[in-house]
Amino acid sequence: MGVTLTAPAPPATAPTPGAARPARDSGAARRRRILLRVVSLLVLYALWELTARLMRNPAFIPAPAAVWHQLIVTSSTHDGVRGYSGHLLVEHLGVSLRRILVGSVIGVAAGLVLGVVMGTVSWIRIVTEPVVTFIRALPPLAYFSLFIIWFGIDETPKLWLLSIAALPPVAVATASAVLSAPTGLVEAARALGASRAQTVRDVVLPHALPEIFTGIRIAVGVAYSSVVAAETINGVPGIGGMIRDAQRYSQTDVVVLGLFAIGLSGLLIDALLRTAENRLIPWRGRS
Repeated sequence: MGVTLTAPAPPATAPTPGAARPARDSGAARRRRILLRVVSLLVLYALWELTARLMRNPAFIPAPAAVWHQLIVTSSTHDGVRGYSGHLLVEHLGVSLRRILVGSVIGVAAGLVLGVVMGTVSWIRIVTEPVVTFIRALPPLAYFSLFIIWFGIDETPKLWLLSIAALPPVAVATASAVLSAPTGLVEAARALGASRAQTVRDVVLPHALPEIFTGIRIAVGVAYSSVVAAETINGVPGIGGMIRDAQRYSQTDVVVLGLFAIGLSGLLIDALLRTAENRLIPWRGRS
């Protein structure tokens, strides 16, 4: 009589306690980052309040309450006066953002074209690279006076200033990215019959896109930091013009308010650019 041997069933694998840990750790890390940022902001606020109380000189360091009061005053109509110099704070900021947007778009577009040409045509790169480096080294106020002589004191010199300030970072980043395109892929595309334009469009630019986007973010930041220089002449309405005008009358609380407006809106714009970068370049940072 035969005996049938049955192999013991493998033990049921219990769920590992740490299986869901990465998601929980990710959430915990996110909460820690938010907590650290909140704590750092509270510490900075406390240091600001303490310094203002110790200095007791509002013309040097205004108290947070004074800046908050100016936010309310410049955002409404008080005693028949509308905002600051007849314009609300949001109107000053809106005019500056429009100038930055137009100047950045012009500068980024020109920088992209110039960078692609510099990266693909060697003799153009040899000729234009010193010029681009020279312009990048110049502070905005150095050539803003020249633009005023050429174009007057209206919008044109401001847009020229912001456009030229935004051009070099994009041109340099694009040219560097195009030059570093994989030679094997480029040669393979050309061997398959692709023209130079098709190779640039289908091979070089997708490879260069992450570095190009970094140049665009830097360019927008440079244009944003140049807005105060662009609005030193006939800049009201404009947040830079408001800061410049308040500086003449030692209204430090208005100056600080303008700096906060520029900084916070700059953070928002950079966050939008980061989101667009993550959406348009999902392969960045991956092999």
